[in-house]
Amino acid sequence: MIERQLQPLLHELAGVVLAPTSALGDATGQIRPTGVQGVFHADARVLSRAELRVDERELEGLTRGDDGPHGARFVGLARWLGDPTPDPTVRVERLRRATRNGLTEELRIVSTATVGVRATVTVDLGCDLAPIEAVKSGGTTTALEAKTGQPGLLTWSAAGITVTVSAPGAEVLATAERATAPRLAWPVDLPPGGETVLSWKLTVEDPRAVVVGPAGDPEWSRPEVTADDRRLVRLLNRSLDDLRGLRLAETGAPTDVFLAAGVPWFLTLFGRDSLWAARMMLPLGTDLAAGTLRVLARRQGTRVDPATGEAPGKILHELRRHEFTVPGNGLRLPPAYYGTVDATMLWVNLLHDAWRWGLPAEQIEPLLPHLEAALGWLGEHADPDGDGLVEYVDTTGHGLSNQGWKDSGDAVRFHDGTLATAPIVLAEVQGYAHEAAMNGAALLDAFGRPGADRWREHAAGLVRRFRDSFWVDGRYGPQPALALDRDKRPVDSLTSNIGHLLGTGLLDRDEEAQIARLLTTDTLTGGFGLRTMATDDAGFSPLSYHCGSIWTHDTAIVLGGLARAGHRTAALGLAEGLLSAAEAFDYRLPELYGGDDRSLLHRPVPYPASCRPQAWAAAGAVLLLQAATGLYPDVPGGTVRLAPLAGPELGGLHVDGLRVGDASVTVTVDHTGEATVTGLPAPLTPTVPTQRRPTTPALH
Repeated sequence: MIERQLQPLLHELAGVVLAPTSALGDATGQIRPTGVQGVFHADARVLSRAELRVDERELEGLTRGDDGPHGARFVGLARWLGDPTPDPTVRVERLRRATRNGLTEELRIVSTATVGVRATVTVDLGCDLAPIEAVKSGGTTTALEAKTGQPGLLTWSAAGITVTVSAPGAEVLATAERATAPRLAWPVDLPPGGETVLSWKLTVEDPRAVVVGPAGDPEWSRPEVTADDRRLVRLLNRSLDDLRGLRLAETGAPTDVFLAAGVPWFLTLFGRDSLWAARMMLPLGTDLAAGTLRVLARRQGTRVDPATGEAPGKILHELRRHEFTVPGNGLRLPPAYYGTVDATMLWVNLLHDAWRWGLPAEQIEPLLPHLEAALGWLGEHADPDGDGLVEYVDTTGHGLSNQGWKDSGDAVRFHDGTLATAPIVLAEVQGYAHEAAMNGAALLDAFGRPGADRWREHAAGLVRRFRDSFWVDGRYGPQPALALDRDKRPVDSLTSNIGHLLGTGLLDRDEEAQIARLLTTDTLTGGFGLRTMATDDAGFSPLSYHCGSIWTHDTAIVLGGLARAGHRTAALGLAEGLLSAAEAFDYRLPELYGGDDRSLLHRPVPYPASCRPQAWAAAGAVLLLQAATGLYPDVPGGTVRLAPLAGPELGGLHVDGLRVGDASVTVTVDHTGEATVTGLPAPLTPTVPTQRRPTTPALH
């Protein structure tokens, strides 16, 4: 039997993050030389082992918890020490904190014994400097030899990276068999009731890294929220802590901040992920959006290069320091890779939405040439066969075969489970394209640039072509297909993709209402959120990456679209799913989780290789908050629409510290759904719908 090389699981690991550093260990605090455990800096594992022992014995793990936004505390027992009673009298607290360039640990040994305690505390270390893709593939790595010099100091160097560990007062053992597994050792001698604190520190020098940690505090506000449903408050607070830890900047441009995609696999710039996360964060200010837009504008495509997927005006997919190669599956991505079909439209839409939220004109104007270039890509390169629809195909044979947000190789399937063949035309991408064309036209008009009529005509053509090509007869009535395949056949599975069409302008009101009905079927929403594929499609599997699992950001985006369009019943159902899942995951919602029915375990099933924390999952909490308040500003237009989801079902809430333009805004929604807003910048005036749109009956 051939042994498979498997991606390591991480759903039970405990993590800390302050980008570009993250650390993953087990529930007791140990970092073992196995799987994906380790300390990572950008896209390299800088420490592969950190195992704590007392007198050569491992502690018995007792509990763990957060210690600030970038730290974790682990509590273990040394029951063989101290008084010989049933009650433990010697405990060890291990406080781990991520820093921008490494990690610190404090080891606090506390005795309540009536006798003295004498022991030796050791930490065994290891470093392999493995690239993240080697760790992700489950391949074997080799520990490097450590070098010693000054007392209490260890160093490792390779590939331009230098890793240093300093441990005041520790004896360093790093010769012979311990050259690749060096040990820090401290003798401890405590009087009755005594305690001591030991410490060690990891520092990374990585001049070739393409990303760095930005200085200062986050670019967004941190609102004060009180809510009848306390889960919303806990989810928001935990998410904002995680987002604080995911802030990054490009090396050489430290003031333009964006959000890294997620820990541990994607702690770098990802066009689609960073754009969606910044868009969700707009209720807390426009600075993050501005930084994200500028970073991606600097790397906007300028030439046609099939090897990288680059084209004039196209927005980057991901950025690495070197080629990203996953052994065994043929994937080989260049350091700057443009294999995404949707990031360019999402860049346009973020620029437009940031303008509506009050991004100043002096920050928008330098980006207008990039807007025109992005629209140029949409008109000249996004439709190779000239049928008026946006499509993609990987021509290299070693890039991403699917280039929408569902980018796994088996993500696009017919109802019978058959894989679609590229070139592929995704449903939601046509919505993004329509929205980008209309939003681009609005920006061009507002800033006195030519060409707006062309893009309005382009958008109108997309509406006609989508209506003619995508609507099929489904099990629950008419539905948009997931995609069109190479032969322009509709891929007739029922998926969450259709929810992304809401609010893009591609659909009329009746078509949106039908999609809202489809999104209430138990086949899509019988789990803790929105399944990526309906349970009665042949390709469905609850732990399929894109064909049955539930993605936090996907659920949040569709929830936001439903709420904004007035489909309360469907939106509230997804909100309850997310809040229930958040409770089960200790309010750190993962990238994705299983699409099993709620009745299976009455809690969501983890997806074992899911990023956690992950930027657009955490930012989904802000989108949920926006939907609850119903705050939809149009600063250039001088209005703010109030249409809250909060009220009788979700409960009332009070939010202080949302941002509209340069103003701090307060929104209150009582238990009846009546909303008030204060603090709006002049001359904005709120408008409240005179009556809510009738809810749409659910399909079953």
